[in-house]
Amino acid sequence: MRFSGVTVLVDPMLGDVGANPPVPNSPNPRPNPLVPLPRPAPALIGGVNAVLITHTHRDHFDDAAASIVPKHLPLICQPEDEAKFQGLGFASVRPVTGVLEWEGIEIHRTGGRHGVGEVGRRMAPVSGFVLRASRERTLYVAGDTIWCPEVEEALRRHAPAVTVVNAGAAQFLEGGPITMAAEDVIEVARRAPGTNVIAVHMEAINHCVLTRAALASSVAAAGLSDRVWIPRDGESKSF
Repeated sequence: MRFSGVTVLVDPMLGDVGANPPVPNSPNPRPNPLVPLPRPAPALIGGVNAVLITHTHRDHFDDAAASIVPKHLPLICQPEDEAKFQGLGFASVRPVTGVLEWEGIEIHRTGGRHGVGEVGRRMAPVSGFVLRASRERTLYVAGDTIWCPEVEEALRRHAPAVTVVNAGAAQFLEGGPITMAAEDVIEVARRAPGTNVIAVHMEAINHCVLTRAALASSVAAAGLSDRVWIPRDGESKSF
């Protein structure tokens, strides 16, 4: 993404189709990722000024990313992941406890819930991040979370103009979704009428069961198609 004059790579999963095993104990047991990158990994890395990683599950930072992402780039993460990235040789790890200042951008860490009950506890920790800068519209990257009080608080406190949510209703064979289902995405749009919602994280990982077409249908039925954008692979948009 481009924000305040810099390019930030978010949650890079750079492996070839089928390079990683299926998510264990989950539907549709096919190797991940299910689809190719829209452009070769070196082209995606070119011109990147920093990397933002919400958490280190393999569909957000895989072995290919660990190998390909230049080690000198500033790597912004949650404090729980600092030691891991340092151990991988990254020389400029920037953990965010509350607020981090970088290149004129305020980066605020937000909370979330990667599922409920025991599943949610096993999947933690995860974070979201809010980016603020002068003459820019505030951006909220919610990360892997369902609709929860932490997301509601981030929307209330920061009033983002753009909110990126990980949809797909990812789940295991037991328990509920661990990323946003259609009703969660709709709730975000309804609770924050001043934000444009970008719904991503669909149709690329085997345990994501919500398709883009199904989400688009639900969003249309809720009368929110003008505020919820569901990009195709490789598609971009300016706000």
